[in-house]
Amino acid sequence: MTPDEARTILGTTLREIVPDADLATLPADADLREAYELDSLDVVELVERLSARVGFRIEDTDADELRTVDHATAFLVRGGRPT
Repeated sequence: MTPDEARTILGTTLREIVPDADLATLPADADLREAYELDSLDVVELVERLSARVGFRIEDTDADELRTVDHATAFLVRGGRPT
């Protein structure tokens, strides 16, 4: 998966949870939880929906890897594997 594909998947998935989420206007290092007021249930939902969409299991313990657009994109491109 390319970074652009990962970012598109992240944006699409976020909009399912926060309909007005727009990654184009968000700084790449902004905290997604703060920017979109995601609570813990929203984060669990994001992890589950991303897992279903990307074809590999994202564990709840990986949620910190999804904190910013940059981190989430890199995580998805690596296929969830550690750096």
